[in-house]
Amino acid sequence: MRRCIFGFLTALLALPTVAHAQTADVVCDDTARLERMLRTVMHSERHALGLRGPETLLEVWIDPRSQNWTLVQTYTNGTSCIIAMGEHWEDLTPAPA
Repeated sequence: MRRCIFGFLTALLALPTVAHAQTADVVCDDTARLERMLRTVMHSERHALGLRGPETLLEVWIDPRSQNWTLVQTYTNGTSCIIAMGEHWEDLTPAPA
């Protein structure tokens, strides 16, 4: 997991940064490029999303095999930022009756 995250973040840092990160843990890039990296490098799929405000969307991306998760904040200006990553995602949605 750590090797995969390190490789992913290294690849992202090699790309031009579109938005200024407020902390060292936040990685921002063009939304389309970031989504491509999440799909191809992290093998993740968008699992959930919700509006944070009129110009901000939060997305949860999950690798279905490893259950690693990534929290992405997407802006209307075409920029997205990875704001958190973790392991062992568990979906608490009850199964249909």
